[in-house]
Amino acid sequence: MPLEPRNRQHNSIQKEEITMVQIGPMLAASGKLSLAYAERVLKDVKREQFGRLAAPGGHVVQSNHPAFNLGHLCLYPPRILQLIDKPAGEAAAPATYEGLFKAGCECRDDVDGKLYPSMEELTGRFFTGYRVANAAVEAADDSAFSRPNPTEGRMRELFPTIGAAMGFYLSGHMQNHLGQLSAWRRMMGLPPAT
Repeated sequence: MPLEPRNRQHNSIQKEEITMVQIGPMLAASGKLSLAYAERVLKDVKREQFGRLAAPGGHVVQSNHPAFNLGHLCLYPPRILQLIDKPAGEAAAPATYEGLFKAGCECRDDVDGKLYPSMEELTGRFFTGYRVANAAVEAADDSAFSRPNPTEGRMRELFPTIGAAMGFYLSGHMQNHLGQLSAWRRMMGLPPAT
């Protein structure tokens, strides 16, 4: 027995709603995996080590430490949210973070723990920011991800759509910096992140 036109219309609308939120969950899955990895690489890191450059065998290695990596990553949840027209809210980073952590800033050895925000502040902002961003990406309409990337320059060349930029921000970019943290762990004599 054929459906009434009203039911057919309802069924097509229902199908459309299902297909319109497919890309966000795929992107957010990488973000969630990255957050789980972040929890593992931060395990056993002590507050007094958090902003220190590694010095295996007494030789200082100019490699990004946890404070710098997490501070840098804290700059991106607000950008992610902005790209999908959502307010930064809880994911907003303090204005001072730009000067400390933007691309091109030098990671400095924080001997006295006074150059960078505390471990508690940075880890709190990092996890809150990415959880908020992941949830927003996961719920976003698919059409948001096919829009052109409004970022100028090289980022637009590499990632021409918002979806492509999101894939990078929630996976490649985060994993790159967490990999630096993993290498730092080993130079500091900590065991592998498990």
